[in-house]
Amino acid sequence: MTAAIAKAILDSGYALLEPSAVQEQLELQLHQLHELRSSWNNLSKDIHLRDGGSYRSRRHSCFVYTPATDSLTQVAHRAHWQPIDYNALHGGMQRWFDPIASEVIEAAAWRQLLKAIGAIVDAICPVTQWYIEAHQFRIDTEAGIGRPTPEGAHRDGVDYVAIMLVERCHVRGGETRVFEAHGRNGVRFTMLEPWTLLLLDDARVIHETTPIQPAEQRGVRDTLVLTYRQHGFQAPRPDKVELAACAHGRRAGNEELLGTHVDDL
Repeated sequence: MTAAIAKAILDSGYALLEPSAVQEQLELQLHQLHELRSSWNNLSKDIHLRDGGSYRSRRHSCFVYTPATDSLTQVAHRAHWQPIDYNALHGGMQRWFDPIASEVIEAAAWRQLLKAIGAIVDAICPVTQWYIEAHQFRIDTEAGIGRPTPEGAHRDGVDYVAIMLVERCHVRGGETRVFEAHGRNGVRFTMLEPWTLLLLDDARVIHETTPIQPAEQRGVRDTLVLTYRQHGFQAPRPDKVELAACAHGRRAGNEELLGTHVDDL
């Protein structure tokens, strides 16, 4: 089953799994995933949004997956960092977020999800260890427009990306687009059902999700994003770090804006 998903990624650069396939092929029980859903109600506001918005809340933690022993280890809490080449809006910043709650990280379904995706990507590219960054996201429409990808169409600077829809409630929009990084072909679709999973080869495709608007009342779109990288966690060179005061003690900023942005709905 892992081989079938790996082949789809090798053939197209991505694979889209319906919840039933997630349950069967990743050996997960959806009711166990449902038990994690309430943790998305306790995310902290993202204070780093450079577009001035307050529509995104998130938590972040990091792990190492070792395929040979099928083991998953949480590492010390660290900043999230991306180079400007991959994130023109927020690149070059050491962004600190609250860690994912311990009850989530200790849940059997959480550990199985991260390890099962690790086994898939390792079937494509066998390595000694995979370095995983996990991001819980909530995009809300309290102020009208919420932007799942304010940086626009992008790659993440990793090897593989997994995007799982956790909840979608009272929103319009939120179309996901996946395009060849070095071609003209692409697909677009809207993830509607919780626990739908999109797997991406980050070297071969770029991705984005269009803004959301409230359908009838304040709405939310909750996702889990996991990135897998074989050569360690992304980190700035010591001579390139920019620091700024913040609640956690460190923040960084970069004013250079590059890339493509999705127009408002």
